[in-house]
Amino acid sequence: MALPDTSKCRNNVGLAAEIFAEYGDFIHMVIFSQVKNKARINDIFQDFFLSLVRKPIPQDVKNIKGYLYRAITNDIIDATRRVERYWNHVHKYSEYLEHPINNKTPENAFIDVEETNKMFGLIKGRLTNSQYQAMALRYRTDHSIKEVAEKMSVKSTSVSRYLSIGLKKIRCFLKPK
Repeated sequence: MALPDTSKCRNNVGLAAEIFAEYGDFIHMVIFSQVKNKARINDIFQDFFLSLVRKPIPQDVKNIKGYLYRAITNDIIDATRRVERYWNHVHKYSEYLEHPINNKTPENAFIDVEETNKMFGLIKGRLTNSQYQAMALRYRTDHSIKEVAEKMSVKSTSVSRYLSIGLKKIRCFLKPK
C-alpha cells in the first residue's frame, strides 16, 4: 500500500486556502443563498474547503467564480442527499426495531418518558394483567390493535374490550371525588 504524497496534500491545502482567501465571501454567499437549513451553512462551507483540497481547481479554468458556483451547488446537492439517505436509514432501522422516532428535544423526551413511566406505574395496580398489557402495548409503544392482538395471542375484539374496560377504570380512578 502506497502512502499519499504529503507534499501534494500540503500544496492542495495552500491552494484551497488561497481560493478561500480570495473568494471566501462569494463562496459563503452562494452557500447561504442555496441552503435552507441555516444551521448547516458552516458545515457545508468547511466541507467545500475539504473538497477543494481533495480536488483542486484545474489549471485550465478561465471563469473561477463560475467553476466555484457549480462546484458549491454540486456539494450542496451531495450533502442534501447524504442527509436524506442517513434519515432514511434511521427510519428503516426504527421500523425494524419497532420503536417510534422521538423528534422532541432530549430534555422534553426525557420528561415525557418519566411521566409515562409514572402514569403506567399508577395504573398497573388498578388493572388486570391483560388490560395493563393491552394498554401498555397500545399507548406506550404505539402498536395498532391488530399488532397488540398478535403479541398477546388473542383476537382483536378481546384487545378492544381490554382497552375499553381499562380506560373506564382509569377514568373512574382519575375522576375527582
